[in-house]
Amino acid sequence: MTARKVSAKELRIYADGASIGNPGPAGVGIVVEDEDGNVILTVSKPVGNVTGNAAEYLALIEALKLAMRYDAECIIVNLDSELVVKQVNGDYSVRSRELMPLHERVEKLRAKLGRCIIRHIPYVENRRAHNLARTAAQKLAVSLG
Repeated sequence: MTARKVSAKELRIYADGASIGNPGPAGVGIVVEDEDGNVILTVSKPVGNVTGNAAEYLALIEALKLAMRYDAECIIVNLDSELVVKQVNGDYSVRSRELMPLHERVEKLRAKLGRCIIRHIPYVENRRAHNLARTAAQKLAVSLG
């Protein structure tokens, strides 16, 4: 998974987490696009046995790590998890002990990026990332037997 330099002004990342059960086998899915909508990278990765909300945070963390590999003026990370978006943007507080350390990781990664917007989008706009996340979770579930 090598990221190439992107001379785009804007990099769009679609990220999603999926868990089969709550908690259960989980995966993250990410689609990275340049400003013209060209897909430059997709990721489908199992992330262990976690809750759905933790999987959403892990998808965002992976997306922010990937964003650091690119040379873009503005990073826009799109998620369909309203809870995660509102927590990382300061609209909601984080009360869950499970999510607090994940939230802190997001804050540290985000601080290393220049202009980084994290926004909520409807599920229908995030289907590709969702399918990648679901596939990773299903592969993990099968491997666990």
